[in-house]
Amino acid sequence: MTDALVLKQGYIAPMTEDELDKARRMDDLLRGLPPADISTGHVLHAGMYARTVMIPAGTALTGALIKIATVQIVSGDVMVSLGDRAERLVGYHVLAGAAGRKQGFVAMKDTYLTMLFPTDAQTVEEAENQFTDEADQLLSRQPCASNKILIMTGG
Repeated sequence: MTDALVLKQGYIAPMTEDELDKARRMDDLLRGLPPADISTGHVLHAGMYARTVMIPAGTALTGALIKIATVQIVSGDVMVSLGDRAERLVGYHVLAGAAGRKQGFVAMKDTYLTMLFPTDAQTVEEAENQFTDEADQLLSRQPCASNKILIMTGG
């Protein structure tokens, strides 16, 4: 599935090396700007990890290279970069995301992104290391990071 309606069909495909290179170049461009003020919510519960960020309107950012399959929930109005193309998502979308992807986002309006996947992680750090090899670059790991963490153990 590589047509322009991938997101609307509910699937985010893995990216080619060329597409990943384009996403990394977007990273490089954004690195020169002041960091976005974004809080990350983390929930570890029932064998699942959910990670939520709200991208304020007018903000651009790139995500880490995701190395596992996840579910991505988008609620808002956002342009999503898929390497060589971009698609606008308006409203609420639940998407299946393949491993091997790195998206860029530009929020037209405040937009919430939630990524979730099954895990046996006991800490947020373990869960972050599970979904990316770029965990040190995550906004949640930066010195000025704002994190809200809920870890539930047991039933």
